Amino acid sequence: MSTKFIDGNVAMAEAAVAAGCRLFAGFPITPQSPMPEYLSGRLPEVGGSFIQAESEVVSANILLGASCGGLRCMTSTSGPGFSLMAEGISFIIGCEAPCVFIDVARPGPGMGGIGGCSQDYLYAVKGLGAGGGRAFVISPSTIQEAVNIVYESFDIADRYRTPVVVLTDKLLAATTEVVELPPLRELSTLPDKSSWLITKRDSMKFEDKRICQSMLLPVSSQEEFCIKLADKYKAWEENEIRYEEFMLEDAEAVLFAYGSVGRIVREAVRQLRKEGIKAGLFRPITLFPFPRKQIGSLNYGRIKKAICVEMAIPGQMLEDVERSVEGRIEVDFYGRGGGMLVTPEEVVCQVKHQMEGSGD
Repeated sequence: MSTKFIDGNVAMAEAAVAAGCRLFAGFPITPQSPMPEYLSGRLPEVGGSFIQAESEVVSANILLGASCGGLRCMTSTSGPGFSLMAEGISFIIGCEAPCVFIDVARPGPGMGGIGGCSQDYLYAVKGLGAGGGRAFVISPSTIQEAVNIVYESFDIADRYRTPVVVLTDKLLAATTEVVELPPLRELSTLPDKSSWLITKRDSMKFEDKRICQSMLLPVSSQEEFCIKLADKYKAWEENEIRYEEFMLEDAEAVLFAYGSVGRIVREAVRQLRKEGIKAGLFRPITLFPFPRKQIGSLNYGRIKKAICVEMAIPGQMLEDVERSVEGRIEVDFYGRGGGMLVTPEEVVCQVKHQMEGSGD
């Protein structure tokens, strides 16, 4: 372990290198451009390869080839670039090729802006290409958590043969903090993937060839694969859900937030507690699988107010929170859009207003 004072982009890049990532393919786009810039010099130092692709479309497809050849590989982008990767991600899901995508979100829709922060929940969680395929989506709230998550994401990707999306934003990527970086993994200790890699064929005979493809014929074979994916998603829900509960033991006002907003809301909860308001935070860390059962099992007999806080207008995670509470309580929403930051003071005012409106 080593301690460094670095920004989120560089910290996540270092975590990927430590995890065994040896190929990065990407394209510059604000606010994640410092990540590929850093990796262009760092990867050659450990025997890895950096590729600046012609576009984000190409970046995703380079990952498909690299993964099927056995490399731990990654790309990073922001909202408009992530949209361009949809076709490649869908192919990656169909080929069950493990790799990691880091989305450093910026305001949208369209080109949006580069001067503020936003969150890309709907696209990352529910919109990754044709056919309804899903990636494992996870979102850190601090740089240290981002380091830990990126480091582990390569193991998750290999374990389930899936793309993993690390969903972040400009606030996290541009913040500079002291972090503990993990040690470099020995490549010889990484999981054995010889059973499916195209480079591990038994012989050079044509009949022994291996193909990674996402087109399955006849139709019944494609249906069998969809069932296989559904079983994979169920395994994620049973084994891989992560979340944080902060001061929920006696909370009467529960705030739901993820990513950087979760960190902001945590501070708001502290301020509310100092003022005698029993507030608490539920922060989903995995966004797919979503901690639906854990939210559903909260003590709704005690909870008087539930508020979902996001850097998005309209709310995006809000729908999944509402589904999870199953009508036990109305979920209110507070958000900022277009790049505007949510502040702890705004959240405090919103909670006070909601609690006063309920007569409590």
